[in-house]
Amino acid sequence: MIRIGIIGLGYWGPNLVRCFSDLENCKVTAVCDQNYDQLLRIKDRFPSVYPIENFDTLLDRDLVDAVVIATPTATHYELAMKALQHDLHVFVEKPLAKNSAQCRKLIEVAGERNRLLFVGHVFLHSSPVLKLREMIDSGELGAINYISSRRLNLGPVRKDVSALYDLAPHDISMMLYLLGQKPTSVTCSGFDRLNPGIQDVCNLTMSFEGNRMGMVHVSWLDPRKERVLTVVGDRKMAIYDDLEQEKIKVYDKGIDQPKDSSGDFADFQLAYRYGGSYSPYIQEREPLKAECAEFVRCIVDGDVPLTDGVNGLNVVEVLEAADLSMQQGGHRIELDSLDRVLLSDS
Repeated sequence: MIRIGIIGLGYWGPNLVRCFSDLENCKVTAVCDQNYDQLLRIKDRFPSVYPIENFDTLLDRDLVDAVVIATPTATHYELAMKALQHDLHVFVEKPLAKNSAQCRKLIEVAGERNRLLFVGHVFLHSSPVLKLREMIDSGELGAINYISSRRLNLGPVRKDVSALYDLAPHDISMMLYLLGQKPTSVTCSGFDRLNPGIQDVCNLTMSFEGNRMGMVHVSWLDPRKERVLTVVGDRKMAIYDDLEQEKIKVYDKGIDQPKDSSGDFADFQLAYRYGGSYSPYIQEREPLKAECAEFVRCIVDGDVPLTDGVNGLNVVEVLEAADLSMQQGGHRIELDSLDRVLLSDS
């Protein structure tokens, strides 16, 4: 029985308490937050948990085998490092840390301590995303040309991180997973309407090997909630709408180039293909609960999860490069030179 401690009981923390409490091979033994009223609310719902306000005090007591960190991004590195140094397994909500240097240090210490470092890229545990990866791997969509996403809503507005760091990790993690590689370069633009230096709207473009692109649009100033990801292949196209009952719709549409250029003028015309559409069957499951179960399973079995520290690092490297691009007015940032750029700036 793995003893779990949930750190941070704001927006996401109570959902984590619920999901871990529903699992059979673990037990939420402690919750930690500086807001005592929130601790009491969780204690009312889950009477068996031990509420505690101070994280260091929690670490000094034999209450947990693993911690789940659902606190503001700026605190992730310090809390995760302390937990690893106390030989605890660590689950960190996205993003893993503020920068790639912190991510690499966490990966190093987790390896030295032989402890699991797990990142909360929850959509990599969702059935629709797994289905999209299956369709891509089978060749049903053909060669992938690009993936685009829109993650929009009116709020909630953050004061500690931009919309890029708050919202885009979901879409970046999905695109890297679906394409099976990191981007070679990124460009990003955004603007700060509400708080100086904290972008409320961001447009990120990632370039991948094979002349492929990933485009992410995020905003917390939009009037309508959207959670849409579009995968465009040269055979078929698929749209994943997380707000719809039928999560994925596949379109047999595309543009076919002429196979033979030796004929007359008509042979050179592009052919627009308008086929049918369908929604594939998907065995639904709650992504957050599946993610929590995978964390516990990897602790028990000693397996390396899909969303390990390296996976978290890959996403933070893109965020870091995108943030640098915004600072430079949308200048293209090559990821292989990112370390040298950051070192020279420091």
